[in-house]
Amino acid sequence: GLASLLPVVVTSVDAGAAKPDPASLRLAMERSKVDDVSRVLFVGNTERDAGAAAAVGCHYAMVDGTGENGPGGVVDQWLAERVGVAFRGAAASVVEPDETTREEARARHDQLTKPQGSLGRLEQLGVDLAAMTGDVRPPDPFPACVAVFAGDHGVLEAGVSPWPQEVTTAMVATFANGSAAVNAIAGSAGIDVVVVDVGVALEPVEHPRVWNRRVAAGTADLSRGPAMTRTQALAALDVGVSTATRLVEAGNRCLIGGDMGIGNTTPSAALITALTGGDARVLTGRGTGIDDATLSLKAGIVADAVGRVDGLEPLDVLAEIGGLEVAALAGFLIGGAAGRVPVIVDGVIALAAATVADALCPQARAWWIAGHRSTEPAASAALEHLGLDPVLDLELRLGEGTGAALAYPVVRAAATVLREMATMAEIGIA
Repeated sequence: GLASLLPVVVTSVDAGAAKPDPASLRLAMERSKVDDVSRVLFVGNTERDAGAAAAVGCHYAMVDGTGENGPGGVVDQWLAERVGVAFRGAAASVVEPDETTREEARARHDQLTKPQGSLGRLEQLGVDLAAMTGDVRPPDPFPACVAVFAGDHGVLEAGVSPWPQEVTTAMVATFANGSAAVNAIAGSAGIDVVVVDVGVALEPVEHPRVWNRRVAAGTADLSRGPAMTRTQALAALDVGVSTATRLVEAGNRCLIGGDMGIGNTTPSAALITALTGGDARVLTGRGTGIDDATLSLKAGIVADAVGRVDGLEPLDVLAEIGGLEVAALAGFLIGGAAGRVPVIVDGVIALAAATVADALCPQARAWWIAGHRSTEPAASAALEHLGLDPVLDLELRLGEGTGAALAYPVVRAAATVLREMATMAEIGIA
């Protein structure tokens, strides 16, 4: 049962070395291309095995040897005890932005050398940034980084998209090589890009820019049953939180979430429909440009999926009809809020994640900025549900974090205006 619980399973036979020898564990990690011991679980049945795990520094789970608690059961229990810890910790640590600073920033805007309100929504954006940073003159939200979360979807088998699954892996390689749309747009604004493989189905792409945090090799077909287990959904949330934490600890002052996954507008439409109470036939869009027949099929699948989750808790809704990269994006949005940095939300996939994150941690919403309004109908429903006013409306529908990256210079400008403009009093006008 291990293969259904872990993305990679390596036996002592695979490693070609004696099981209790720490060298075999290191060899297994090397062959699996895993260099982070915190992501390794060694399952054994002797104290010598436990000693080998301790020597390497990885996790260890003991099989009791009675036959009542085999490897699958041991790993399932071990994961259940630990998965979701990062997500729950981040959700519990999210605080509201500073309302006193918000009011002071609003008052400062009214004193700047311009007619009150003449910079329109840029003024409110600056005030929001002041509240987030606790500084009436908000610091520059630079540097920034786009994290593109990638995952595949079993529902693709139902015919919801004409594009093959191989495109997801090809695009991960394109992001890594710096030649995708998000790379071009982010690069023009001085934004870094990383790719997080949380659920790609095919062979991992090896590149320093690709972070392998794979929870599973894609989801199951949500048209036939649950897309994920609850444990997988929690694990993906953890990936998002840990990614946000890592980027904030590296000094990033603004985060942007992107996505890649052929077929991912289907679970996104399903999640937004389920969590906003919308109509699946209205909110299901054409994604990459499907024809009328495929759209009808897709909308029917979304409607059926939404019907299955009526009355379920948000986490169970996510597991039943969501996607691994959507779950990771939800964790990323919560992790950014916990790190007290603004997070710019992209299009319909990111907004599906935001809708999930809002249901799981409502206080995180105050740290999000809607980058743009996607042409996908579910995007507008999510924006309205979340009370977010998008910075841009350029008729985009690409994803990847492109719209959010385009909005980033406006976000920087909003902070700069409030920080650097003079007041009327400072230029001698009472």
